Amino acid sequence: MGFAQVTEEPARRAGDTEQNPLPPRPLAFTLPMALHRPNPPPNRNGVGASCVVLPAGSWARVIDFLPQRFPGVSTDTWLQRLQAGDVIDDQGHVLGPDAPYRAGLRLYYFRAVEVEPPIPFEATVLWQDEHLVVVDKPHFLPVMPSGKYLQETVLVRLKNALGLDALSPIHRIDRDTAGLVLFSKQVASRGAYQELFRTRQVDKTYECIAPWNADLPWPLRRESRIAPSAHFMQQTEVDGAPNALTHIAPIEVLGAIARYALKPVTGQRHQLRVHMAALGLPMLGDGIYPTLTPEGNVHYSQPLQLLAKSAAFIDPLSGGRREFHSQRKLRDLADLSQ
Repeated sequence: MGFAQVTEEPARRAGDTEQNPLPPRPLAFTLPMALHRPNPPPNRNGVGASCVVLPAGSWARVIDFLPQRFPGVSTDTWLQRLQAGDVIDDQGHVLGPDAPYRAGLRLYYFRAVEVEPPIPFEATVLWQDEHLVVVDKPHFLPVMPSGKYLQETVLVRLKNALGLDALSPIHRIDRDTAGLVLFSKQVASRGAYQELFRTRQVDKTYECIAPWNADLPWPLRRESRIAPSAHFMQQTEVDGAPNALTHIAPIEVLGAIARYALKPVTGQRHQLRVHMAALGLPMLGDGIYPTLTPEGNVHYSQPLQLLAKSAAFIDPLSGGRREFHSQRKLRDLADLSQ
């Protein structure tokens, strides 16, 4: 699967106006250099090498260390990678199965997925310039390689489609969520855009569909502390100082369900899903909250009704306002109510 045709439509841009809620940034500032790994090997089929630095220890060979450092990968798998030339040091030397262990050595390795399930949905490039690519992601497609997904991810597909090995996401959304994802093309300017998200200078709006409760004080502000739950797949609200804030307002109501606008101020993992579930309003199609469904129980006809709808910010390089809108839509309430 690839990408829909790349367009060069300009984003909506304007100068500073009274409608712009974001503070302007000065143009004369030093771009922070993004962290990078020295001398990485070239990408293979759009997949960048992973990296590990060997710590001090008594291992005799590299193969003695790697299965201990990565217990989820068997010794046989590491042997296969070493034999195939898939483990390389930062000087470009290919390491073999008997490579001696040397503390401080930086290793790059290429992982593979034995059986990767194809995902029959395509992302669309909405806009790009010399620094950014804005992508409209479908449900079910991961942003980054992880677990059983490697080639079937937005990042790897986009690298292959555009021939951009340096491409990297500036932020991420869940595999289950559809909508906007921003990617950086250049290491030199990447930190400036990442800083916008770190310092909450991006005005983000999501939409979701969930049950309706007229008794809640709409619009509302959900502020709580979110922490890991007993199961690694879930987060939960706990006592303590709040670290998550979301503004929630209904857009459309039809019977027992409603469409909501969600404006997250913070960016905790699964924040929007946790907050809606905690209100007793779990999103339609959510296989994690409030009840975790078995892995692999994916139904393409029932996607999570959550969409990263829009993003706006002041560009740290040009000083102009950028505003992007997803072209994707959630289900019609009339269809769902039937």
